[in-house]
Amino acid sequence: MDDRRLVSTPTGLVNDNALVSALRNTYLSFLERRDALGLSNPGAFENISREVSRDVLLTNFMFTGLRAEWNKPISNSPIFQLSHQLSMGAQGMSPYTFSALYGSSKVFLQGTMENDGSLVARSNYRWNNSLITKTHAQIQSSQSMLSVENDYTGRDFTASFKMMNPSIIEGGIKGIYIASYLQSVTPSLALGLEAVWQRAAMNSSPEALLSYGLRYKGSDWIASLQMQSEGPQGSAINSSYWRRLTDKVSVGTELSLQFAPGLSGQGGLMGGNLQKEGSATAGAKYEFRASTFRGQIDSKGRLSCLLEKTILPAVRVTFAGEMDHLKQQAKVGVGVSVEAMSEDLMEQAEKGGVQAPAVPF
Repeated sequence: MDDRRLVSTPTGLVNDNALVSALRNTYLSFLERRDALGLSNPGAFENISREVSRDVLLTNFMFTGLRAEWNKPISNSPIFQLSHQLSMGAQGMSPYTFSALYGSSKVFLQGTMENDGSLVARSNYRWNNSLITKTHAQIQSSQSMLSVENDYTGRDFTASFKMMNPSIIEGGIKGIYIASYLQSVTPSLALGLEAVWQRAAMNSSPEALLSYGLRYKGSDWIASLQMQSEGPQGSAINSSYWRRLTDKVSVGTELSLQFAPGLSGQGGLMGGNLQKEGSATAGAKYEFRASTFRGQIDSKGRLSCLLEKTILPAVRVTFAGEMDHLKQQAKVGVGVSVEAMSEDLMEQAEKGGVQAPAVPF
């Protein structure tokens, strides 16, 4: 009888190892329990209060002066659109802006050119269903900016890494680097953190701060809390609450508190000379058949409102107003937006023959 020698492969040795087997079984058990929870993706950390800050309140909608916008869709699939914007008496807006937009299922491109030669370019690329790379470049006469961001969207978490003006050509690392992570731990609760490291120049010391975030989602309400620690420079707390009253009405509140060491002598967090500042904002959003109204009031005595109304299928009028009771000042803005869609595109949109791609905005 011939002697036969058993030869074990490296893979077999690993699989037969008791420690590796225990770790694999623990991991598989963790995945099964994780699937049983039915967790959903909570979104990105920077959008932890998106229902309030980006939908109800007027931070991203308010403007002053006169504004006219003309949009010309060229194609629906892929999306290709040109636009011209004129403004007069508007703060922070150029008198003339030209922009072009292109979007497919994988690529999003947008370029904006102002009358003074300033250029803003954005590009997003979807590598797969989970990973998107975003690039933002801005060229102006006074300063330029470049940022690159990678967002990974998992089944129940979102991770992001962003670099702003990164550089290593001066013998060290400078720029702004932001890493964030938001994880659903229950169907209603999500926890996350964000770390920021920045250095403006090589002859200055780097700075770092850490933020913690919490997001809780109820049946018809969402609450969020962010705590930011800046070390010796102080700390900040931001909270928000959003609630849907009806199918057409939603309300939101936002509270911000900042704590900073005193400027005199032996102050500081432990010295008792702590400076505290806070602000509160409450707003509401009403959606009607052909219009949307937003209104808000804050603790500084400012009352603001914005009305968007579609008077024709291709014409939208926007009215914005703000009254500062403490400073006795008032601001007004009026805007008109026209979408000049061709008859062929209108027919395609009405028939539903061409579906717009899921653009990675």
